[in-house]
Amino acid sequence: MAKQKTTTKYVAFLRGINVGGHHKLPMADLKTTLKEVGYTDIITILNSGNVIFDAPVQDVKDIEKNMEATLERTFGFPVPTCVREASYIVRFHESDPFKNNTLTKEKRFYISFLKELIASDITIPYSSLDNSYKIIEEREKAILSILDVSISQTTKAMSVLEKTYGKNITTRNWKTIERIIKKL
Repeated sequence: MAKQKTTTKYVAFLRGINVGGHHKLPMADLKTTLKEVGYTDIITILNSGNVIFDAPVQDVKDIEKNMEATLERTFGFPVPTCVREASYIVRFHESDPFKNNTLTKEKRFYISFLKELIASDITIPYSSLDNSYKIIEEREKAILSILDVSISQTTKAMSVLEKTYGKNITTRNWKTIERIIKKL
């Protein structure tokens, strides 16, 4: 009889921390806090709230709720959190979703994680009127998009996502995902 797996590796994406001097959350303090509530093998990537950790096998919604409550209690402000199993991130990366696009210094690839599936009223693929922002795919509670910063800035593009999908979303540059993959 095969031994049942009791822990698994997860990746958490925290929204809105360490941005413009607001909601400061030092990564060392984050690691300590998460360790105190039982998460193990914690690795943080960048200062924007990307965390790899091990936890007992459970629904990611339960981890999100626990992590959000713990962080708000500890740091005194809400920290919206999206959690995915590490295998989900690996599958996404291996699928090479941007393979039909060329990365340049002006073009940025993004993945936005949704906490819940939300019906959108836009047709995908979507392109902004000025063609600076494109949503190329919606898959597995994630939105894949491309931004041409020579035409428009990130904040304008992200407003399209928030208007369409709400604020229960967090976005990462694809280069950040590649850094996470290297640590996995």
